[in-house]
Amino acid sequence: MNKAYSLLVFAFIASAASAQDSGFLPEAKLTGADIATLNAGAGFTQKLIHLNVEWVNPYGIAYAKAGVFLNGDKTFGGQVGFRYPVHFTGKDKNGYYLGAYAGHIESKEVDGDYESRLGGGVDLAYVMLSKERISTFSVGIGAGEELTDSSGHTIAETEPKIQFSYTLSIGL
Repeated sequence: MNKAYSLLVFAFIASAASAQDSGFLPEAKLTGADIATLNAGAGFTQKLIHLNVEWVNPYGIAYAKAGVFLNGDKTFGGQVGFRYPVHFTGKDKNGYYLGAYAGHIESKEVDGDYESRLGGGVDLAYVMLSKERISTFSVGIGAGEELTDSSGHTIAETEPKIQFSYTLSIGL
C-alpha cells in the first residue's frame, strides 16, 4: 500500500513540474517598459481613505492598501489585489486592466461598535502608467461576509456590491 501512495505522490509532483514548462503562464505584457517598479501613494475605495503601495512586475500590478473608513469610529481597513493588463490604449502602457482583490470592503455598525467586513471581488480598471506615476480608476463587483449582531439579527448579508476606487501613486 505504501508503494501505491509513493507512486501517486511521484506522479503528482511530475505533473506539477511539467505544468511549469507549459504555456500556462500569462503573457508578460509589461516587460521592457520604462516604469518604476515600486510606487507609493494614496486614494479612496468606497468609504476607505488609504495609503497604498504598488509593485509593477512583467505580468501586471500588485497592490496593497491600508487606511480607515470615514463612517463611524474610523475603523481600520485594508485590501490587497492584482491587475493584469488586457488592452493598451496608447503610449506608456496606459489601458484597461482586469483584477481581483480581497480584504475589507466596508464598515458597518454592529452592537454599537463599527466592524470592518471582509470580502473580495473582481474589478476593471483604467490605468495611466508612466515612469513617474500610476493613476488608476476602477469599478469592481464583490461580496463580503455576513454580519450579525449579538441577538442573531443580520446586519449585512452576503450579496454583490459595486466598488469604485481611485488611486494616485508616484515612483520611488
